[in-house]
Amino acid sequence: MNTQKKAIIVGASSGIGREVARLLIAKGWTVGIAARRQEKLLELQNEHPQQVKVKTIDITQEDAPQLLQQLITELGGMDLYFHASGIGKQNRQLEPEIETNTVSTNAMGFTRMVDTAFNHFAQNGGGHIAAITSIAGTKGLGPAPSYSATKAFQNTYLQSLEQLANARRLNIRFTDLRPGFVDTDLLNDNFHYPLMLRPERVAREMVSSIEKRRHTRVIDWRWRIITAFWRRIPRCLWRHFKL
Repeated sequence: MNTQKKAIIVGASSGIGREVARLLIAKGWTVGIAARRQEKLLELQNEHPQQVKVKTIDITQEDAPQLLQQLITELGGMDLYFHASGIGKQNRQLEPEIETNTVSTNAMGFTRMVDTAFNHFAQNGGGHIAAITSIAGTKGLGPAPSYSATKAFQNTYLQSLEQLANARRLNIRFTDLRPGFVDTDLLNDNFHYPLMLRPERVAREMVSSIEKRRHTRVIDWRWRIITAFWRRIPRCLWRHFKL
């Protein structure tokens, strides 16, 4: 009987998703990696051909669930679904394309993929769903309306699925991972972001949080303090903050 753990990481071509893939591979996991940019995925597969399966998936497309199911089959099952795919940028001028693309990826695409993972686990004895959301979901952020709104959506959606899984007595665990600003391609707009985190460090804490079966984890300790403060600011004051 093959007891090797199996994970699928969607959004593994760069940044935190790629670092998480490397960590799980080092721990002996068999890993299915997916993203839109196949060449980056193939680079990782070439380094670990016995442990890595590759699938090109665009989560904004309607065939994404079928492609995820194909990858699960090729991997021989799935113990962990890790969702790292997402986009976002500041949009102070409310350019429509930025807002709608963000919603398409972070809300519709997220729902499409997480639901597929949930239903697979529901039908196959359980598993673990972990997703990178963001501290941006704590409050509505004026410079990035669709980004902060879709991250709040993700926080609430995972919480809802956790309640649903318990009501149905399903053996599905959830980990909502909320990093602060991370030095990845997502934040390459020449704006100075405070308390920037390295993706390698963030990935290590995420893997640790999954192993410890945490339900929610804000990364890192400084951002845990900041978001705790944000939550206590009443709306009548928050609307006057200049970010």
